[in-house]
Amino acid sequence: MARHLITSAIPYINGIKHLGNLVGSQLPADLYARYLRTRGHEVLFLCATDEHGTPAELAAAKAGKPVAAYCAELHDIQAEIARGFRLSFDHFGRSSGPQNQKLTQHFAGVLADQGLIDEVEQRQIYSETDGRFLPDRYVEGTCPNCGFEDARGDQCDNCTKQLDPEDLIDPRSTVSGATDLEMRPTKHLMLRQSAMKDQLDTWISSKTDWPVLTTSIAKKWLHDGDGLQDRGITRDLKWGVPVKRGDADWPGMEGKVFYVWFDAPIEYIACAQEWVDAGKGPAPEPGAHKDSVWERWWRTDKGADDVRYTQFMGKDNVPFHTLSFPATIMGSGEPWKLVDYIKSFNFLNYDGGQFSTSRGRGVFMDQALEILPSDYWRWWLLSHAPENSDAEFTWENFQSSINKDLADVLGNFVSRITKFCRSKFGEAVPEAGAYGAPEEALIADLTARVGRYGAAMDAIEVRKAAQELRAIWAAGNEYLQAEAPWTTFKTDPDKAAAQVRLALNLIPLYARLSSPFVPDAAAAMLAAMGVEDAGWPDGVPAALAQLAPGHAFEVPEVLFAKITDEQREDWATRFAGTRDEKAL
Repeated sequence: MARHLITSAIPYINGIKHLGNLVGSQLPADLYARYLRTRGHEVLFLCATDEHGTPAELAAAKAGKPVAAYCAELHDIQAEIARGFRLSFDHFGRSSGPQNQKLTQHFAGVLADQGLIDEVEQRQIYSETDGRFLPDRYVEGTCPNCGFEDARGDQCDNCTKQLDPEDLIDPRSTVSGATDLEMRPTKHLMLRQSAMKDQLDTWISSKTDWPVLTTSIAKKWLHDGDGLQDRGITRDLKWGVPVKRGDADWPGMEGKVFYVWFDAPIEYIACAQEWVDAGKGPAPEPGAHKDSVWERWWRTDKGADDVRYTQFMGKDNVPFHTLSFPATIMGSGEPWKLVDYIKSFNFLNYDGGQFSTSRGRGVFMDQALEILPSDYWRWWLLSHAPENSDAEFTWENFQSSINKDLADVLGNFVSRITKFCRSKFGEAVPEAGAYGAPEEALIADLTARVGRYGAAMDAIEVRKAAQELRAIWAAGNEYLQAEAPWTTFKTDPDKAAAQVRLALNLIPLYARLSSPFVPDAAAAMLAAMGVEDAGWPDGVPAALAQLAPGHAFEVPEVLFAKITDEQREDWATRFAGTRDEKAL
């Protein structure tokens, strides 16, 4: 048994997330965590809401609520939606918590002690109309790189180029829309990432197993143009972690907060402390402090040397996780655990355009759960995960995939074999007959397929794993179609009984293999067959002998209803517009 630390990129607090956010981080992270648990590994799966910075302030202002109250409300909403999608976090924390505040201030202090923070005077955009300095995200304009008209002052959503507000063409305040902007001097802290370029380059180059998407983005930031740049880590905002040098005040930094991209990744560590403080972790060893429970996951001097740490994120988050956060960890000189593997994803687009939280475009997580159970969405999103290129959600493809994969293949198999057994043998596994060549061939085929499925899951090849799982489901249908026990029964009831017994045993096998993808359906299958979830099967032959003759079962309700053309057309029309976040 190994120890696995898993984190998903923490979602911004500014509204409910869309399906593109879900498939780019939280959902594949949950798939991997669930899979590792079925294999018997010790897993700590952490996520949180990212609550600081301008997105929180802007969203709260739009909602007409104080920012602290808005963040508390949206955290609870996001946590509830996560439960609706069966995201199995060990803890879903908050970056605004005291643990993250103290740890962020600690890192700033030790980085300063290591000579990796400079105090610099900068020129920053000031709005006369608003009477304040405007942080990067309070400024929008046209991207000088691609011409996108709604680029933010820190990054263009369209081409992902990192920007400074003064780079924008025709800049405007997102607070008031004012264009009377001018540059004024202000003092800030800079993380000297450039001083760590060679160390980061060597570390990234050593990660030969990382996805090309991850390493190519990191290398681009390291080497393109002038190479890795120093990064501002403070902002002129009221909402955030107050700037301190450890526990001490930082002269000249009064009234400023740390930049959200400095404190947000640190929340991964703080979230583990929140997990323990919330009473969710195991009890500490006799005589040990409770902090030892989370430190064994994060400090290599406290036992984290044997932890494998995997991060999940969309490609737009890669630079901060491959460069800025590692620079913070390495630069501290302290024995914190560095990430071992970063699984990054391209973008999921929506019906010919982009999903966008800020612009309310696409299907959002709460809306998705209103119209269909989570398994439908989990299956489609994971089986179409944008691993090697951007992917696109269309209602036609969604309907087709759900109907073919879940209803026709998995659901139909479970339904027809349980109903046939009930009609001919009753609601118990039949005893007569023995397996022959077709059954042995199926067992051999499934053994190979399960091996490939497990290998794909180990490698976090999400779409490949989904394809292998569907092929495992299809093998059961193909067996029933070829052997046709309903026909065999007319001339050889004993042989039909053996065929039915094997097919019934496929159901708990399918459930255990499928639980990372479709946990609710898997639980329903196991319950119907009167079987407890025993985790990953110990070999296909043993798994297909689990249900002994006479074992009672129930015919389950329909696992997956087909999506009708009328439903598809209704949803396509319903989600063609945008949502109003003021309603939150």
